[in-house]
Amino acid sequence: MPPTRLHSRIVIPARLESTRLPRKLLLRETGKTLLQHTYESAAKAALPTGLCVAADHEEIAVEVRQFGGEVQLTDPNAASGTDRVAEVARSLDSVDVIVNVQGDEPEIAGESIDLAIKLLEQNPAAVISTLATPIRSREQFEDPACVKVVFDAAGSALYFSRSPIPHAREWDDALIDAEPPHFYQHVGLYAYRREFLLQLAEMAPSSLENLERLEQLRVLEAGYRILVGVIDEPTVGIDTPEDYRAFVSRASTC
Repeated sequence: MPPTRLHSRIVIPARLESTRLPRKLLLRETGKTLLQHTYESAAKAALPTGLCVAADHEEIAVEVRQFGGEVQLTDPNAASGTDRVAEVARSLDSVDVIVNVQGDEPEIAGESIDLAIKLLEQNPAAVISTLATPIRSREQFEDPACVKVVFDAAGSALYFSRSPIPHAREWDDALIDAEPPHFYQHVGLYAYRREFLLQLAEMAPSSLENLERLEQLRVLEAGYRILVGVIDEPTVGIDTPEDYRAFVSRASTC
C-alpha cells in the first residue's frame, strides 16, 4: 500500500538583523537578494503546495512582496526561527507538514525538501525529519560550526553535536573517505508534523540543548524520534562575508 500523501507547506523564517553578516538576507550583489534566491530555490520542490516567509520586520516583508512572494509578519521578539515558523503554522489548519527552510540557504535543492516530506509520509509514527550529508574533510569534521549527526540503521538520529562524533579512538585519514561514510554533517532543514511543531514551540529548552546550543536536542531529550535522510551534497548556509562572496562567485558562473 503506497504511503499517504501529506499536505505540506514551506515556511522560511527571516530575521532582518544577523551577527556575523549584518542584514544578510537583503544583500543583493547578484541582482537578487539572498532571501529571494532562497525563496526561488525552495519553490522548486514538487511536493509542497506553497511557501511563505515568516518575517520579523516590515523591511523583510516589503522585499518579499517586491519579488512576488508570500509573507507573514511575526513577533519580532520570537526566541528562534522555529517559534517564528510555529506562529505561521497556527493559521494553517489544513496543513499536515510544515517544512522549515532557513532564509540563508540560497542553494537548497527542491529534491532535498521533497525527501524530508517523504520520510514523514513513509513513517507515520515519526513527528520530525531532517537531512545529513557525508563529511569528507577532517578540518570540517573538527569544526564546531559544522554540526554532526549520528543515526541508527533505521535512520533515526541518535545524537547531534558540535564535537566530532563518532569519535575514532585511533585516527586514520582513510576514515574520512570510507564507503559507506563514517561521519555526517547535519543539514538544518526540518519537516515537522504541524501538531508536533506547535507542541515543540511550547516546550522549554532542554539541558543538552543549552549546552550545545542545538535546538534539535530538545526533541531527542524529550524522547521523540528524528528521521534523517541522506543527501549527496550539503546545502551551503551563508553566515559570513566569505560565505557570501563564494556564493556570489558561484552564482555568476551559472
